[in-house]
Amino acid sequence: MNLFEKIFNYQMITRLDNSGTFMITSQERSWLKTMLNHPSASNAFTPVTLEKLESVLVDENTFDLSDAFIEKARSKERLVYHPMLRALRRFITSQAAIQLTYRVKDDRTFTNEMAFPYKLEYSLVKKEWYLLWYHIRHRAMMSTKLEKIESIKELSISPERVAQIGLDIEKLLQKRQIHATIEVIKEYNRELSRILYAFSCFEKQVDYDETQEKYTIRLTFLNNEAEYVLSKLRFLGKRVRVTQGEHLKRRMLESAKKALARYGES
Repeated sequence: MNLFEKIFNYQMITRLDNSGTFMITSQERSWLKTMLNHPSASNAFTPVTLEKLESVLVDENTFDLSDAFIEKARSKERLVYHPMLRALRRFITSQAAIQLTYRVKDDRTFTNEMAFPYKLEYSLVKKEWYLLWYHIRHRAMMSTKLEKIESIKELSISPERVAQIGLDIEKLLQKRQIHATIEVIKEYNRELSRILYAFSCFEKQVDYDETQEKYTIRLTFLNNEAEYVLSKLRFLGKRVRVTQGEHLKRRMLESAKKALARYGES
């Protein structure tokens, strides 16, 4: 491709972007049409958006992918997109309080609890959505599976109360935060991107010492996430070393001693 063709293509793409138009391939349209036929589509999109997408593809001569893949027998599928996600996301975005009715492990039901939702989390291991919320009456941090929630209803509270709840949540989260400093071993500086990817879901700060050619990563995470951080440290092995964080250092030492006891020379 010569220089003039590149300039022309760039101008065309820029004009399309400015007009709100985007280009997709026939394979992408086929994939989209297949996804819209999935039972979760009605929950993932609003009725207006779903109707608009279907109208765009109604006369499209796309490949039918519904019979292109054959899956082996597996366990019952859990819907990745939960029906309550859209409503909860709207409440979190607008900083609204809710009345929450939910069940716990022993099948007890708590009705119309005053809650302030602040975060949604998805567990890749359990393949389940969780709602993180603040119990207004007990002033406690809570976590509930979406499948355990029976009903939600918006609750009217004053802006001043919302601001106070926000401060309470921030204070409680700060108390649960743990800081750890991890040093990248110099021989593995070239693998920094891989190491940072392992900690991609945590808040972190990376510093570089030019004189010693040393990278230092300062992690911030909640106390209930310590075991997950440990699993990442074990995965990275000799590439990193914990320099600050007594709990992590102690647990890594315990793991090393157990490994040596099992595999070391007698």
